[in-house]
Amino acid sequence: MDASLISTHRGGVTAEPIIRLAGVHLSLPSRAGTVDILRGIDLEIATGLSVGIVGPSGSGKTTLLMAIGGLERVTRGTIHVAGQELGHLDEDELAVFRRDNVGIVFQSFHLIATMTALENVAVPLEFRGVDDAFARARRDLERVGLGHRLDHYPGQLSGGEQQRVAIARAVAAGAAIIMADEPTGNLDQQTGQEIMDLLFALPRDHGTTLLLVTHDRALAESCDRSIEIRDGRIMADAE
Repeated sequence: MDASLISTHRGGVTAEPIIRLAGVHLSLPSRAGTVDILRGIDLEIATGLSVGIVGPSGSGKTTLLMAIGGLERVTRGTIHVAGQELGHLDEDELAVFRRDNVGIVFQSFHLIATMTALENVAVPLEFRGVDDAFARARRDLERVGLGHRLDHYPGQLSGGEQQRVAIARAVAAGAAIIMADEPTGNLDQQTGQEIMDLLFALPRDHGTTLLLVTHDRALAESCDRSIEIRDGRIMADAE
């Protein structure tokens, strides 16, 4: 990504940590032996901040994001998110935790090709039992500038439009935490800037905590807080 894809958003909300990691290690087996991905991560993140997590490929930044989201089990240490200790939750409880607390925006959009933009946002809400799922989905698509594309399928949308659908889907359920993993990696510079403007508006307008994984140091440093990961360790932490 071009280093110019940055936002002017600064000044998050100071509050009790919504995320707290203590002594977190994560190791995975391989043919060559055990590989240590995370090596003793201690981290607290306050509610309503945008936090950039930067580092080279293989540094552990995406694994850290997945561990915070309850998508990876850690080998050792504790992770508290939104008042819950994730190590105490079974797989069904983790699924409920993610449903109620976390929205995820990926680089490759992950939309369902056979569903319209409106359905991609509304159907997860219906699974949650939300009565006004389609009305809420319509509202959030309009908020990201896609009120005129509700009935279009992903294949009929540009990359930037697909990412806007993904953002609307992530925020529609009112998640306290949005995790974005290289969300502009497949987009051109101008479209990427537009997507980042939408993401940076979440802490400012809704008090959402934004975790942004990127390889782009300038983009990470445009967040309220920037954390550098190398070899599974936090090497720098700046506000």
